Amino acid sequence: MAPVVLGPKGTVTMKLAVPKERRPHEKRVAASPDTVKKLVGLGVDVCVETGAGDGARISDAAFEAAGATIAADAGACMKDADLIFKVQRPIMAGEDGPDELAMMKPGAALAAVLAPFNNREQADAFAKANITAFAMDWMPRITRAQSMDVLSSQSNMAGYKAVLDACEQFGRALPMMMTAAGTIAPARVFILGVGVAGLQAIATAKRLGAIVSATDVRPATKEQVESLGAEFIMVESEETKDAETAGGYAKEMSEDFKRRQAELVSEHIKKQDIVITTALIPGRPAPTLIDDAMIASMKAGSVIVDLAVEAGGNVTQSKLGEVVEVDGVTIVGHHNWPSRLAADTSALYAKNLLNFIQPHIDGESHELNIDWEDETITGTALTRDGAVVHPLLTGEGN
Repeated sequence: MAPVVLGPKGTVTMKLAVPKERRPHEKRVAASPDTVKKLVGLGVDVCVETGAGDGARISDAAFEAAGATIAADAGACMKDADLIFKVQRPIMAGEDGPDELAMMKPGAALAAVLAPFNNREQADAFAKANITAFAMDWMPRITRAQSMDVLSSQSNMAGYKAVLDACEQFGRALPMMMTAAGTIAPARVFILGVGVAGLQAIATAKRLGAIVSATDVRPATKEQVESLGAEFIMVESEETKDAETAGGYAKEMSEDFKRRQAELVSEHIKKQDIVITTALIPGRPAPTLIDDAMIASMKAGSVIVDLAVEAGGNVTQSKLGEVVEVDGVTIVGHHNWPSRLAADTSALYAKNLLNFIQPHIDGESHELNIDWEDETITGTALTRDGAVVHPLLTGEGN
């Protein structure tokens, strides 16, 4: 990728574009006034498409006050951009909406949540268009990259919102309440999957006064669950010693383990008022954790929130974008949980992007100078110089 150069008398020519998100159910934006101000301070010319921040309650005026210019449409915003920040992958030819990829100039860089496993053909399209594409959702799980980890920042908020959405459907209080008229027993909340979203769901439910329990296939999560004041429930097995990938994700377990885990969950779930499922396996459909029989065993008025519904769902009866009732149990399957808290998730995501790109902006020349040996770059770069380069897409990775 050719470095961006300065014009006469040090005039900045490096341009960063932040277009409006156009995919359904997406309210977030890839910049905030705070990150725009910092980028401008680094010598970057930031252009934001008009209305890009509307869903996150950020006005054009707020972006302008931070130093951005406002473009009338996506084409005007991106046509000369050397770097493009987006939340979701760009719309391409053949999809509903404008061809956003066609608006990008050859040689530009793109940083967004690209879901490469599910959209392998888009990596080929990026390469063909000579776009250097960085998949922020493939940020390596290393200490130095924690401030760039978009999955963590967004999942954290999703776990919080899942509890609030469950409370909205539950129709009862969560904490114990003692009144002259009698005592209200605390609600029981069960979290399946103890990643970032699960831990935040545990913490939120505990703050609201519920009795909380959780399960996961990774023994290392036991201490985390108990540190939050929840009960940890798990099948004891030799298999769980190797249940975690190097990146910290859960592995696919054997059929025997799945059967034993299902039996444990089945017994426990009968007593629960609210169940929140969060289990995801990168590159694969979400594992089924709650089946029809388990749903039927739950008390009338109980609530299940399936945070994995967009990946196929952890619950057999969940439906993407719907709240359904099955045997008296309400099952919540909203689209895009992070987008339901767009103001906060946008601010966090924008900071992730800033932290990702800032080390690659030269402090003196203001050029974008990518360090291709950096782990955060090699872990996220899908394409470079007109070719697909990521090992997981070229067949060279595990």
